[in-house]
Amino acid sequence: MRKLLLYLIVITTGVIFISRLFYLQIYNTSFASLSEDNAIKVIYDYPQRGTIYDRNGRLLVTNQPSYDVMVIPRELKPFDTLEFCSILNITKERLKKQLKKARTYSPRVPSIVIPQLTKDEYAFLQEKMRKFEGFFIQKRSLRDYHTRNAANVLGYISEVNNALIRKDPYYHSGDLIGTGGVEKQYEKELRGVKGVKYIQKDRFNRDIGPYKEGRFDTLPVNGKDLTITLDIKLQEYGEKLMKNKRGGIVAIEPSNGEILALITAPNYEPELLVGRKRSRNFTKLYYDTIAKPLFDRGLQGEYPPGSPFKAINALIALQENVVDINEGFSCHMGYYYGKKKRRFGCHSHRSPLSLIPGLSHSCNAYFANVYLRIINKYSTPQEGIDNWSRHVKSFGLGNYLGNDLSAGKPGKVPDASVYNRKYSYPKYKWYATGTLSNSIGQGEILATPIQLANMTAAIANRGYFYTPHILKKINDIPIQIEQYTKPKKTTIDKIHFEPVIEGMHQVYVNGTAKALQIEGIDICGKTGTAENFTKIDGKRVQLTDHSVFVAFAPKDDPKIALAVFIENGYWGARYAGKIASLMIEKHLKGDISRKDLEQWILTHSLEEEYKKPYSGEPFKINQ
Repeated sequence: MRKLLLYLIVITTGVIFISRLFYLQIYNTSFASLSEDNAIKVIYDYPQRGTIYDRNGRLLVTNQPSYDVMVIPRELKPFDTLEFCSILNITKERLKKQLKKARTYSPRVPSIVIPQLTKDEYAFLQEKMRKFEGFFIQKRSLRDYHTRNAANVLGYISEVNNALIRKDPYYHSGDLIGTGGVEKQYEKELRGVKGVKYIQKDRFNRDIGPYKEGRFDTLPVNGKDLTITLDIKLQEYGEKLMKNKRGGIVAIEPSNGEILALITAPNYEPELLVGRKRSRNFTKLYYDTIAKPLFDRGLQGEYPPGSPFKAINALIALQENVVDINEGFSCHMGYYYGKKKRRFGCHSHRSPLSLIPGLSHSCNAYFANVYLRIINKYSTPQEGIDNWSRHVKSFGLGNYLGNDLSAGKPGKVPDASVYNRKYSYPKYKWYATGTLSNSIGQGEILATPIQLANMTAAIANRGYFYTPHILKKINDIPIQIEQYTKPKKTTIDKIHFEPVIEGMHQVYVNGTAKALQIEGIDICGKTGTAENFTKIDGKRVQLTDHSVFVAFAPKDDPKIALAVFIENGYWGARYAGKIASLMIEKHLKGDISRKDLEQWILTHSLEEEYKKPYSGEPFKINQ
């Protein structure tokens, strides 16, 4: 019996041993186990990142070769550190730091030591690599920009950090990833798939050929090419007009939601964030807290919309049936309300005015009356405000639009809860007049330029909009994403848009933008002068107003809707209106006939305005 037990133990041990060998050598072929095997060296073959084109097929971003010096810490042999550092033009301290970082990451897996060598540095080092065992050169691609514009749209690529490596096993130390803009949003499409080679090593750590004759090796798959909706010529022109100014321009094609231009100013050249100079340049841009070139004002700037918002209040009033388009309201330099006859100011114009001239001349008194009727239609101001807020939000205001852009802010549309907190309800009652600033796009309302452009597109379409988006094609195949191809309806019936659109058309015919007309183009627009407050030494101080303008054209077959926001730009027609007219003509005609407007914008700067902590100038009426 004891002899049988001994034989059984020997046989069982043998079966277990043979089974384990079979599992390791035949059955277990997972990439993870191969990469962890001490006798297998893993070499990655990096694909070409996808190229990016504008809507008209103009090449914007391609690739250029780059070479990284890599190290496998466990394979390092003693070497001449001084010579190595001299070749790469780095300090000995930096080399030690990089080698320590590589050992911490993994002694067996390659880590980057020096990224992005130039062709000359690569050629010089390649001849001497035999002296530095454990080091090798990894070829990969960097971005090559064919435009000096649209950096905020395109984004850039940078090295992955440890947190991302732990989160996503696709990435390894030294890999590059899209950061910001299209590069970030469509990283998976652009990056492609890395190829992998497994090299067998002998007991002396020498390469002896492909593991299992290359059965598990894979070829790289290049990234997909993207066509974006941007018109780079319009983008370049807009950035030119925005020189020495701060703000944002967003232009959208109303019929499909495609973003034609997405401009923030000041901006930077995309080439600044390429290669070994990227880190140094990024630091300079990041710490520029005055101009904030990395802050995309078109997507992230939350501002009071000012008088362009009057068009929304007009639509809500018609939908709620609280005003007739022919009913007029008197204006004596403003609207007077309350027992003390407080004045809600306005500028000089003929009186009384009905809806269409009320819009074209931007009468604050008209919209104060209309707004109060909207709220007071209901039994409580809370109910009235909530209903008004519902209408406003249907235009895409007060929330993220759901676009495919990597940055954004939600803006703000107040409801009853905001004023209940503000006025400590129910301890104190509040009334519609306490929210009167909403009638002219001030008060608690905030919007981003892209939201204002989308709002304008919804008006141009007579009641619906498509989610703004930047992607047009992948590998030359048009996108079919329901989120971007299905229209979103507002709460306003189509019948109510025509008088409001005519009012916006009259802004150009005989209203606040009559000096900005473009011959041959019927433009509908709305000027705005948004109050600008800040805190200085703890006190609320009013600075020079912002210049705002929204517009679409042509009136009856809109091809472009846009919003222009110029910080500290005085009144709507001064800066924003001129830029809007020029952008529309550039897009529809290709050439500029209003050279006077163009020359004025190109020769006027707001840099001195931005240097003032407080202008001390009087309040400018919202118009």
